[in-house]
Amino acid sequence: MGYKCTPFRQGHPRPTRNHTTKMNIPFHCIPDDMKQELFNKGQFRADLTLSTTPLPAYKKALKQATLTMNQWFDNKVDIEILVQARAWLIDQVLTLAWEHLDWHHGCNIALLAVGGYGRGELHPGSDIDLLILLETEDYTPHQPNIEQFLTLLWDIGLKVGSSVRSLTECEQQAKEDLSIITNLMESRIITGPSHLYDQLMQSIDIRHMWSGKDYLQAKYEEQRKRHKKYNNTGYDLEPNIKGSPGGLRDLHMLGWVARRHYGTHDPAELLRLNFLTDTEHHQLKHCQAFLWRIRWALHSISGRSEDRLLFDHQRTLAEQFDYRDHKGSLAVEQFMQSYFRTVMILSQLKDLLLQHFSDDILTTGEPREIRPINERFQAHNNYIEVVNDQVFAEYPPAILEIFVLLTRDKSLQGIKAESIRLLRSYRYIVDQSFREDPRCTRLFLELMRAPYALTANLRRMARYGILGRYLPEFGRIIGQMQYDLFHTFTVDAHTLLLVKYLRSFSYEQSRTRFPVAARVIQTIPKPELLYLAGLFHDIGKGRGGDHSQLGAQDAEKFCRRHGLTKKDTDLIAWLVKEHLTMSVTAQKQDLSDPKVIEDFARKVGTQSRLNYLYILTVADINATNPKLWNSWRASLLQQLHQVTEDVLSQGLSNLPKINRKISEAKEVAFTLMEQQSHSRETVFNLWEHFKKSYFTHHQPEEIAWQTTGILQAAANKPLVMVSEPNHGFVHGGSKVFVYTKDAPNLFAASVSALDQLRLDIQDAWITTTKNGYSANTFTVLEADGSVIGHNRERILQINNRMSHTLTKPARFPDLIKRRTPRQLRHFSMDPVILISHKISSRQAIVDITATDRPGLLALIGKTFTRLELQVHSAKIATFGEKVEDSFTITDKQGQPITDAKHSEKICRMLRTVLKEASQLDMIQ
Repeated sequence: MGYKCTPFRQGHPRPTRNHTTKMNIPFHCIPDDMKQELFNKGQFRADLTLSTTPLPAYKKALKQATLTMNQWFDNKVDIEILVQARAWLIDQVLTLAWEHLDWHHGCNIALLAVGGYGRGELHPGSDIDLLILLETEDYTPHQPNIEQFLTLLWDIGLKVGSSVRSLTECEQQAKEDLSIITNLMESRIITGPSHLYDQLMQSIDIRHMWSGKDYLQAKYEEQRKRHKKYNNTGYDLEPNIKGSPGGLRDLHMLGWVARRHYGTHDPAELLRLNFLTDTEHHQLKHCQAFLWRIRWALHSISGRSEDRLLFDHQRTLAEQFDYRDHKGSLAVEQFMQSYFRTVMILSQLKDLLLQHFSDDILTTGEPREIRPINERFQAHNNYIEVVNDQVFAEYPPAILEIFVLLTRDKSLQGIKAESIRLLRSYRYIVDQSFREDPRCTRLFLELMRAPYALTANLRRMARYGILGRYLPEFGRIIGQMQYDLFHTFTVDAHTLLLVKYLRSFSYEQSRTRFPVAARVIQTIPKPELLYLAGLFHDIGKGRGGDHSQLGAQDAEKFCRRHGLTKKDTDLIAWLVKEHLTMSVTAQKQDLSDPKVIEDFARKVGTQSRLNYLYILTVADINATNPKLWNSWRASLLQQLHQVTEDVLSQGLSNLPKINRKISEAKEVAFTLMEQQSHSRETVFNLWEHFKKSYFTHHQPEEIAWQTTGILQAAANKPLVMVSEPNHGFVHGGSKVFVYTKDAPNLFAASVSALDQLRLDIQDAWITTTKNGYSANTFTVLEADGSVIGHNRERILQINNRMSHTLTKPARFPDLIKRRTPRQLRHFSMDPVILISHKISSRQAIVDITATDRPGLLALIGKTFTRLELQVHSAKIATFGEKVEDSFTITDKQGQPITDAKHSEKICRMLRTVLKEASQLDMIQ
C-alpha cells in the first residue's frame, strides 16, 4: 500500500546528528566532458595572453558557457546538472581570479560561497553570494586585493553580493541574526586555507548557538511572515516561484532545518532518517526539478533574477514547455495548472516533513500525553493520530472521520505526521464505492455542519488529496486558473476562500465590513446548504459549457447521493445555477426600473432564497478578487436585496403604482427640506421640470440635497456639488452632482474632467429637464477604491475643475495620457457593441464590452460627441481587464435611433476606436 515509513514511537531510535558534518558540494552529477565543454582552462589561459587586461578572456568564457548552458536547457538536459554546472563554472572563474592575487601578506584569508551558491545551486540570474573570511579583524593588508578582486567580478558582469568578516564577527553576528546563521550553515569553501572554514563551522555549531528547537521556531515565524506577504496563498494570478507558499523557499526551509538539527541538507538523507518514503522523495525531487526549470527559463527570458510568474512571461513559458491551446483550455492555463498542482504537492510534503520535525524537535523531552478519542483515534499532545497503522484499511470511512473529529475538538491542533502519511497512502481507496457508502456520506454532511474549523479542514483535505478524490469534480478544478485579471485565484483556491467568507459572516468582526451579510446570515436556517452550494458553484468550470448549469447538475447528483431532501436539493442546485444572477442584476441593470426588480423578485421567489443568494453573492465577489469589494458594489447589492425584500413582502400582485411611488418620494424629500425655508410652491414648481425617471432613480435624501443646491445656486453658472454617502443614501461612493444648461458635449466633457481628476466613475445618471437643464449625478470613487471623504481641498479641486470645464463644454480639454498598467497590457479583445431599443422611453441602449484602459469612459464619451449623440444614463461595470458598460442614448434632438444605417455607423465607429485603444499602451 506504499506505507513504508517507520513512525517514531516508543522504542524506536530517534535520528542522531553528526555535529561535524560539513556542507560538501562535489558537483558529482556533472560529467567530466560537460565540465570541459563548459570551461576549458587551457583555452582561457591562451585568451589571457591576447590582451593587456584579463577582462576580454573572462567575458568570452562566461558568454560561451552561458550559450552552452542555454543550449543544454533547450535540449532538456537534467536541470540539476544545469544549476550545479553554473555554480561549478563560477567556482572556476572565482578561483582563477582569486589565485591571481597575492594573499600571503597579513592574516589568513579564504573565499567562501554562501546562500544558494553555497548549496551549489545557481540559476542564470541568481546572486553570487560570497563571504571573504579572515582569521582576525585586521584586513588592512588585504584591502587592495579585496577591492581589486570584487571590481574584476563586477567588470566581467557577475552579480556579486559580498561581505568581509572575521571569524569572531561571524560568530557574534550568527548568534543574533537568523539570516546570517542560515547563510553560514550553507557555506562552503571555494579557495583558501581549509582550517579557517573548519573553525567557522565549529564556532557556529548547534552546540554553541541556535539549538534545533530555537532554530525551527524562528523559521516557523519567518515562514509565517513570508506567507503573509503573499496573502497566505501560492495560488495567486502572478505567484512568486521562490517566495510564495509551496515555492522554492519552502523547500529551502526544510533543508535548513534538516541541516541544522540533523546535519544534512540532502533530501535523500531524509529517507535514512525515516522522514520520507521512496515515493515521497521521488515526488520532492520531481517537483523541485519542475520549479527549477521554470526558474531557469524565467531568468533567461527576463535577463535578470526574476522569480515572479508575471503575465509578461506566462504565455512564453507555456509555449516553451510545449503546452498547446485546446478546446476549453488555453496553453497558458494548462501550464499554470501544472505549476499550481506542483505547488500543492510540495505543500503536502512540506506539511508532512515540518510536522515530523515538530514532533521530533519541539516536543523532545516533553511528556507524552495520550488521550483516547474513540476506538480508531487518539490525541497525542493535542494532535490527532491513528491508534494503529491499519485503521484506514480496516475502516475506510475513518479517512473522513479524522477531519470531522478535528472540527469537534478545539484542543486538537492538527494531525500527527505519521497519520498524514497514512492518509496519503490510503487515499486511493476513496473510489466510487467509498463515495456511495452511507457511512461516508453521513460523515461528509456532518463535516459540513462543523461548529468550527470547517475551512481549515477542507483545505487539509484538499492538500492531502482527499477532497479531490471524494468530489472528483473538485479534483478536476485543482490548480485550474482563468487567464484574466478578474479571477485572482485558481478555481479551487477561490472556492475554499468563498467557504471561508461564508463562515466569517457569522463572526463578530464581520459586522463592520459586512453589516448586511452579518445580519442576514443569522436568518439562514441551514448554513451547511450554503457551504455545499459554495463548494459546487464553480465546479463546472473548464468543461467548455455553462459552468453554472454543469455545476447545478453535479450538485443535484451529490445531494441525491447524500440523501438530502428534495427541498434542500432544489435550493442547492438553484443557488449554483443562479449564483451570478444577483451580481449581474445589481451591477448591470437599472435598479430604479420597477420591471427589473419585479423580474428579479419573480426569479428568486421567496425571502429565504433571496437571503441565501445574497450571502453567496457577497462571498463570491470577495473570494474572486478582494479588490472588487467596495462601497459601491456593497450598496448595489444592499439596494437590490432591500427592494426585492419589500416586493416579496408586499406580494408580486400588490406592487405599488409608479405615480404613487413618485408622490411618496416627493413628500419625503420635501419634509427633509422644510428646515431650509423653501416654500412648497417653489420646490414643487422646480420639480415640475423634472421627468418621472428622476424621482424613481434617486432616493428622497438625494432629491432633497440636489434640490436645495439648485435653489441656492447662482444663475447662469454650472452647479457642482460633492457629497458623501450616509445612512440615507442607498448608493455607496461619493456623489458628484452637476446642474447646468444642457449642451451636446456635456457627458463627454464631464467624464473627461472626472478622468483628469483620477476619479473612477461607478455610475452615471444623465437627465434633461423640461426647461433645458441637465441634472447629472456621477457616483465616483478614488483610484484606490476609497470615497472622497470630507477632504475640503479635494472637494474644492473637483468643483474648480468641473466648473471650469462645464462653462464651455464644447471646448473640453483633450483626454489625458495615462500609461496602461503592466498587467492590462497583456489583454486585448475585440470590442463587442450591441444596440437595442427601450420601447417605453424611446431610447436606444448601447452595450459595450471591451478591454479596459485608463480613460476608456472619457474616450467613449468623446466618441458619442463625434457621433452627435446624447447620453441619458450610463451603467459602468469593470471585471478585471474587461469592461461591460451600458448607455441609453438618443440623437442630439432627443429622438430615438431607428435607422439601421445610423445604428451600424455608431457600432462601427465605437468598435474602431475601442479596438485601437485596446492595442495601445496609452490612450491619446
